Amino acid sequence: MKAMLEVDEGHWWYRGRRLIVRAELDRVAPANGARVLDAGCGSGRMLQELTDYGQVYGIELDPDAAAFAASRGIGEVRVGRLEELPWESGTFDLITCLDVIEHTADDRRTLGELRRVCKPGGFLLVTVPAYQALWSLHDVANHHYRRYSRRTLRVAAVEAGWKVRRMTSFNSILLAPAAVVRIAQRGKSPDSGYTPELSLGPAWLNTVLEQPLRAEARWLARGRTLPAGLSLLAVLENAGPGA
Repeated sequence: MKAMLEVDEGHWWYRGRRLIVRAELDRVAPANGARVLDAGCGSGRMLQELTDYGQVYGIELDPDAAAFAASRGIGEVRVGRLEELPWESGTFDLITCLDVIEHTADDRRTLGELRRVCKPGGFLLVTVPAYQALWSLHDVANHHYRRYSRRTLRVAAVEAGWKVRRMTSFNSILLAPAAVVRIAQRGKSPDSGYTPELSLGPAWLNTVLEQPLRAEARWLARGRTLPAGLSLLAVLENAGPGA
C-alpha cells in the first residue's frame, strides 16, 4: 500500500491526469456543496482533489485499496462493483470514473448504473485508453476488455442514456513513442516477465514527463480540444428523461 501511495502521489502520469481532470471539472462542476463520487477510486488520491467541488464519496472493487482510501479520512468510501452501486438513484451531482470502464465486461451496464445514481443535470467525467489498434501486452496485463475510439466511447455513452457534452484526446506528445513500444509488445504474454505496475522513477524525470500534460491541461482549460493522444476524456450529462 505504501508503494501505491507513492506512485499515486508522485508519478507523472497520475499527477498529469489530475491536472487534466481538474481543468475539465472547473468548467462543469456545480457550486460547492454538491455530492461528488469517484467511481473506481483506487487508493483514494483523487478524493482529495474532489473535496474542492463538494462532499466526496468513493467506491472501489479491491478491498485493500478501498481500506487505504478510507484511511485517508476523506469522505465515505465503500467496497463494491460499478455495475451495482450501493446508492439510491439521483444521489450525485458529479461523478468521475478515471480509467475504469475498460476494466468492466459490459461498459453499457457500467455507464447506465453511473447514470442511475447521477442527478438529472449532473455530469460524469470519464477517461479511457484510446485506440484499439494499440492493444498490447499492457492491456492484457492490466485486465482491460477494450480500448476506445471517439466513436465507440460516444456510442457506449449514448446507448447508456448519457448526452455527450465534450470529448477530447490527451497525453498527445507521447502517443508516437508509446505506439512503437505497444506494437513491439504484440505476441508476448504476461508471463514474459512483464509487470503492469508503474514505477515511480527519479523525481526529476517525473517532473520532465509531467510538463506536456501540464501544458495540455492549460490548453483544455480554455475550452479547446486535442485531436489525438493515448487517452480519451469525455464529459457526459445526465439530461434526464426524454432529453
